[in-house]
Amino acid sequence: MNSNLVVVLRAAVFIALALALCGIIFEFAGYSAIAMFEAIVEGAFLRSGGLTQSLRWAVPLFITAVGVGLSFRSGFFNIGAQGQFYVGAIAATCAATWLNGAPAIVLVPLSFLAGMVGGALWALWPGLLRLRSGTDETITTLMGNFLATLLLIYVTTGPLKDPSGSGQQSSSRPLAAAYRISNSLGLSPTIIAIAIIVGVLMWLLVNRSAFGVVASLAGRNPVMVRWQGAKVWWLGLTSFLVAGGLAGLAGTIEVFGPNGRLVGGFLPAHGFTAILIALVANLSVGGTAIGALFFGGLASAALYLPVMAGLPSAAIDIINAAIALFITARSAHLDRLIGRVTGGAGRSAKPQ
Repeated sequence: MNSNLVVVLRAAVFIALALALCGIIFEFAGYSAIAMFEAIVEGAFLRSGGLTQSLRWAVPLFITAVGVGLSFRSGFFNIGAQGQFYVGAIAATCAATWLNGAPAIVLVPLSFLAGMVGGALWALWPGLLRLRSGTDETITTLMGNFLATLLLIYVTTGPLKDPSGSGQQSSSRPLAAAYRISNSLGLSPTIIAIAIIVGVLMWLLVNRSAFGVVASLAGRNPVMVRWQGAKVWWLGLTSFLVAGGLAGLAGTIEVFGPNGRLVGGFLPAHGFTAILIALVANLSVGGTAIGALFFGGLASAALYLPVMAGLPSAAIDIINAAIALFITARSAHLDRLIGRVTGGAGRSAKPQ
């Protein structure tokens, strides 16, 4: 059986198990599991505008997740996507504020470039610490997330604060309509085009370039790759920069798209969901696109859970956590079972 199909089948099995577990938990808690599943399907795809909203949430998740996947492929556990997402959004907002009044054809590209550079630089220092000092990148990137969150709070309540704003949520000044790439619905041909370009480029980088092949080998056996003369440190650092740049791009899209401004504490679980998507997809670009659409659908359905099933929107977080549990604690017995069903190919857990 085709290995990519095996990856999809394995992910589907674990997601189904996670949904079944959540259904049992919610039934014991006094809710209807059937109503929960109906609310998810209705909210994600069947209601009017459901698919549009699913895509709205899927696009930034996909862009961030393909970068995370590249980093994991190279053997570097970069879990700082949330921080890189925030710093990219901050850098883009700073550039837009500085260039305010310039033509859109100048301001928008430069702000997007600033967002990508900001995200990449926020990924650079954990990468350098890992490569130069052997510091555990899991710890440094996690700390980077907290620092970036504090930085976001600082700039939206201080230097970039909208003085005319009111309420509990702090934000920067709104962008002029001429600079926006979408309305508040968060989806436009420009955003779709960005996602497609990113997907194609990342697929080519991972599957059709020497860098992608060697990076995947380095993730599996860095000693062998080092003996072959490849520069593992260069592969790792480049992977960090690409992952950070893509997370920064996703943050910039949120600022210039649906939000129209930098908002304090926006999408607080974005980076962690992107990591989960990369793991569900077994680090493949095509699988990441499918996974992003699924989790985008869950995000879209969050508004329907209270209406149709009486569940709080936070139930989506429980479902995400259950999926993460099954994916990361992948059972050897289940893998063997899938391997028998698929003719033995299901045992591989290596990136595709």
